[in-house]
Amino acid sequence: MNIIIMDKLGLAPQILEALSSVVDPELKPASIVDLGLVYEVITKENKQAKIVMTLTAPACPVAGELMNEVQQKVSQIDGIDEAIVELTFDPPWTRDMMSEEAKLELGFL
Repeated sequence: MNIIIMDKLGLAPQILEALSSVVDPELKPASIVDLGLVYEVITKENKQAKIVMTLTAPACPVAGELMNEVQQKVSQIDGIDEAIVELTFDPPWTRDMMSEEAKLELGFL
């Protein structure tokens, strides 16, 4: 799945780099980007960033931890004053959303 990017601030590369350092502890070592958990990255002229993401399952035991880490890392980027993390399950996550690299790392290939 491709990430939808709407980037008024030109900070999407830095945001994606920060998100690539967030790892789902249940699916180490793959990042949430490689797992296909990030659906949208949006920046607005008011220095706000919004990340729309999902989890591997609605009952994910690390949901709060992951969302807090995403919010923290994105809000630390120069030029971002506020980071909002929105959780969605539409579309639901499947293994098909993972990058080939993540599938290989996790033994799904």
